[in-house]
Amino acid sequence: MKAAPHPDEAARLVALRRYDILDTPRESDFDDVVALAARVCGAPISVINLIDADRQWFKAEVGLGVRETPLDTSICAHVILEGDFVEIPDTLADQRMRDNPLCLADPGLRFYAGAVLRTGDGQPIGTLCVLDNVPRQLDDLQRQALRVLAAQVMARLDLHAALMRETMLRKEIDHRVKNSLQMVAAFAQLQRRQLAGDADAALRAVEQQVGTVALLHDLLSHADGDQRIDLAEYFERLTDALARMLPAAIRITSRFDPLDLGPTMVAALGSVVNELVTNALKHSYGIGGAGTIVLTGQREGGMYRLMCEDHGKGPDEATLPGNGLGLRIMTAAVRQVAGVLESGPTSGGYRSVVTFPIH
Repeated sequence: MKAAPHPDEAARLVALRRYDILDTPRESDFDDVVALAARVCGAPISVINLIDADRQWFKAEVGLGVRETPLDTSICAHVILEGDFVEIPDTLADQRMRDNPLCLADPGLRFYAGAVLRTGDGQPIGTLCVLDNVPRQLDDLQRQALRVLAAQVMARLDLHAALMRETMLRKEIDHRVKNSLQMVAAFAQLQRRQLAGDADAALRAVEQQVGTVALLHDLLSHADGDQRIDLAEYFERLTDALARMLPAAIRITSRFDPLDLGPTMVAALGSVVNELVTNALKHSYGIGGAGTIVLTGQREGGMYRLMCEDHGKGPDEATLPGNGLGLRIMTAAVRQVAGVLESGPTSGGYRSVVTFPIH
């Protein structure tokens, strides 16, 4: 017979969907739990079973070979109506299972034991269960092991939900930061149109820096913490955006070898590129200057060499950035990637090189 709905079914389903776990791919953390449960209990079948509105869906299973079945044949749908642990030594001796085709089959599901997966607010969302094709019983140690493993499943589900909330919050913050940066850049552009001379140049610099920060933020805001990003593709997009912000007489050329890195390292290196271009514009060409800034990135064995060259005069002793904010940002970013920064004049201009290890 089909199980009756839970007395607080609407709230129970809300609690289940709050985890956003249904129809997600298999994960080794959950697969390991059912494998261990089956081994400890000496059972051929073990399942992490979540009871949805019209189906039972299996986050992990061994011995079944399917990811979901209808509620009509669900034993677990009956179990969540009871206590925290239910054991059925012989399903055909249980009135609720006598007409269940899964139990009547040959071989059928003749033994069941399950620990209920219960949320912090008391809602039962599923079970961790073991099943066998012959009537039997668990011993006390096996029952306790099943309870402990069920608690571990809930801890993992709670962690999944917390990470999901954190991701949603980060996306909301990213959206607000992006909008704020766009407003500041638009305000600087509007004010610059009404000014001339040094004030115009200062606001142009503000507009460029804010625009670049907004771009860096936008390019990385959609990346997850463990996602790999192609550094070459990221740098090409960044340099294209920087080129659009520079005076018409200043050009950027670039060529980068591909390298996959995590978002944190890519963000740090993006800050380095931004500072290198800013310094070249400020110290080598200045206001009204003309020339080319050349950016390259090369893999050399286990190292990556990021270089910025220009053909201007470069900074002199009186205009070296010293302990300015830009230098501190670049130094911190280089340290973050375990790199080394070297800068100095060349025969035709000025060169800065950042070398860092490829992990």
